[in-house]
Amino acid sequence: MARIAGINLPNGKHARIALTYIYGIGQTSADAILAKVDISPTRKIETLDETELDRIREELKDYLIEGDLRRDRAQNIKRLEEINCYRGQRHKKRLPVRGQRTKTNARTRKGKAVAIANKKK
Repeated sequence: MARIAGINLPNGKHARIALTYIYGIGQTSADAILAKVDISPTRKIETLDETELDRIREELKDYLIEGDLRRDRAQNIKRLEEINCYRGQRHKKRLPVRGQRTKTNARTRKGKAVAIANKKK
């Protein structure tokens, strides 16, 4: 099992798919990385030797991934909350931030619906 950026990549997967296990790397980024280091996207992780893995690690140093990316996103949200802009207020209230309707939908963001006691009489 190859270990890149603190993540164990699954052996049985193609290199393109396995790289997406790293937070901040999608399929497009994985394709670009593999093209730069001249590795076929359909090669399995278990067939890559250590020098190829080192080339991938070197290429990943140019990307903002894992802990750094998570910290950066958290700081951006915290900044919005501190300056008390509309988006920051929505983040604080745990409501949808990008203009979605909340009267009927938004269950993912708002959480499970809570019944109001003694509503019917």
